[in-house]
Amino acid sequence: MKSSQAFFRIIKDSRVIAGNILLAALWILLIMLLSLVCPELVERLTDSLYDFWTEGVPIDWQGFGTICLILAGAYLLKSGFEIAKMRILNRNVTKYFTAGLRTRISDKITRLPLSYLDKTPSGEIIARMNSDVSVLGNTVHTLFEIGIEGILSLIAITLVIFLKNPVMAALIVLFVPLSLAVSLFLSRRSEKMFNEYREENAKVYAFVEENDTGFDTVKAFRMEKKQGELHAKLVENAAKKAEKGYFLSGLVPPVVSLMTHLVFIAICLAGGLLAARGAVSVGMVVAFLLYARMFSSPLQSIANGFSFLQNTVSAAKRVYGFLDLPELTEREQEGAFPCRGEVRFESVCFSYKADQPLIRDLSFVAKPGQKIAIVGPTGGGKTTLVNLLMRFYDYEGGKILIDGRDILTMNRADLRNLFSMVLQDTWLFGGTVFENIAYGKEGATREEVIDAAKRAHIHAFIESLPKGYDTLIGEEAGGISGGQKQLLTIARAYLADRPMLILDEATSNVDTRTELLIQKTMDELMQGRTSFVIAHRLSTIVDADVILVVRDGQIVEQGRHFELLAKNGFYAELYNAQYAALSA
Repeated sequence: MKSSQAFFRIIKDSRVIAGNILLAALWILLIMLLSLVCPELVERLTDSLYDFWTEGVPIDWQGFGTICLILAGAYLLKSGFEIAKMRILNRNVTKYFTAGLRTRISDKITRLPLSYLDKTPSGEIIARMNSDVSVLGNTVHTLFEIGIEGILSLIAITLVIFLKNPVMAALIVLFVPLSLAVSLFLSRRSEKMFNEYREENAKVYAFVEENDTGFDTVKAFRMEKKQGELHAKLVENAAKKAEKGYFLSGLVPPVVSLMTHLVFIAICLAGGLLAARGAVSVGMVVAFLLYARMFSSPLQSIANGFSFLQNTVSAAKRVYGFLDLPELTEREQEGAFPCRGEVRFESVCFSYKADQPLIRDLSFVAKPGQKIAIVGPTGGGKTTLVNLLMRFYDYEGGKILIDGRDILTMNRADLRNLFSMVLQDTWLFGGTVFENIAYGKEGATREEVIDAAKRAHIHAFIESLPKGYDTLIGEEAGGISGGQKQLLTIARAYLADRPMLILDEATSNVDTRTELLIQKTMDELMQGRTSFVIAHRLSTIVDADVILVVRDGQIVEQGRHFELLAKNGFYAELYNAQYAALSA
C-alpha cells in the first residue's frame, strides 16, 4: 500500500465524523481570523506609543484603551476556540474514529479463515487493534494541523504580509521551501525505521500474550529469568528501531526552529534599516515579528506532521492490510431445515500446507443416529476430520455430504447450527455461570439452563458456589477445576440440543469417577443424534457403532470394538498398549 493510498483510506474512514470535523474546521477558521487581526492591533498600539515617545504626538487614550480591550478579547476568544477545537478532536473525532476501526477489526476476525488465525499470534492482532489504531487516531489531529491549520494559515498569512510590505514578506517566505525540503528528506528516511519498529513491536505484543497465557508453565519450569531475557531482547530490538526513526523525525523541529530564528534576525536587521529610513514604521516591524512567529507555528505543525505521518504510514499499512485480508465467502443463509444426520465423506483430500498432504482419498459413511468414534495417534488427522466437517477449513478434493447435500454449498452458520460441540480445550468467558451455560442457546430460560446443568451432573457444584448460577467466573475460572470447567461446557452442549454432536476429547479433563458418572447421560444425549467422538481414552468408545482408526490421514481400520480387536491390527495394538499402561 502506498502512502497516498493510506492517507486516502484514513480520510475515507473519517467520513463518519464529518460533522465534527466541519465544526472543528469552523473553530480553526475563526482562530486563524483572530490570529491575523491581533498583529494589526499590536502595530497600532506600538506606533501610538513610539510617536508619543519620539515626537510627543498626543495619544488618544480612549481609542488606545479600546484597542487594548479588543486585543485582549481577541486573544481570549482565540484561546476559547482552541479549547473547543481540541475538545471536539479529542472527545469526538478521535474517539469515534478509533472506536470504529477497532470494531471493524473485531468484526473482521470473525470473517477470516481459521488458517490465518492459526498461524498469526493473537498478540500481533492485538497490536494492530491497540497500538496501530491509536496512531491512526492521532493522525486525524495531524491531518488537521497540516491540511487546515498548517496550509490555510500559511496561505492567509502570506497574502496579508505581502499586501503590507513585499520586501519584508519575502524575508519570511524565503525560508519556507528550504524548511519543507529538509523536513521531507528526514521524514522519508525515518519511514523505513518506523515500518521495522512496528513489526518488532508486534512481536513484543505476541510474546507478552503468549507468556501471560502460559504463566503457570513458566513458573513450574522456573523459566522466569529466560523469559525475561527473551522479552528484554525483543523490547530492545523494537527500541533500537524506534530510536532511529524518532531520531530522524526528531531532527525536523530543530531544523525548522533554526530557520525561524534566522527569519527573526533577518526581520530585525532589515526592519531596523527600513524604519531608520522611514520606509516602514516601528509598529510594522513589531507586527512582522509577530507574523513571523505565527508563520513558524503552522510551518512547525507541517514539519512535525511530516515526521509523524511516516509512523502513520507503517501503522496504516498494518491496519488496512489486515482489514483487506481475503475473507471467507458465504452463501445466503437458508435458515433451519430438517436434518436426519447422515454424513458421508467421499474421497476427501486436504492439506494444511500445499507440499505436505495430510488426508488423501478418505471415505466413510455415518448413518443417522450412529455413534462414530475416531481414534489414532497424535497428528494422525482426527481433529482435522472435525475441522473439515465444521468447515473451519475447506477440503481440496472429494465431497462431504450431510443428508446428500455438499457442505460447500451450505452457509457456514446453517451448517454449524446442526452441531453441538465440546472441545478438549474448555473456554469460559467473563460472566456468570448462568451466562456461560446459556451461551449454548440464544434466549435460554433459567429452567432450561438448570436442566442442562443437572444432565451434565454439575448442578450440585453450581449450587455450592457463593451465588449459585449468578457466580461470576472468567476464562481462567479460578477456583474451578479442569473437570468442572469441562462439565460446564458439556452442559452448554446439552442446552444447544442440536441434531448432531461432536466430542473432541470431551472427557480428557474428567477423573474416572466423574467420567463414569456422566457417561450414562452422554449416552442419553447421543440417542437419536449422529455423534462423532474423538478420544485417546479408548475405554470411553467401546460401545461405538463404528470406530474409525486414523493414521497419517488415512482410515486404516473401521468397525466395532470387538471386531477390531479380533483383527489384531493397529487398533488392537493401541488398545492393548493403553490397557497395559493402565494396568502397570
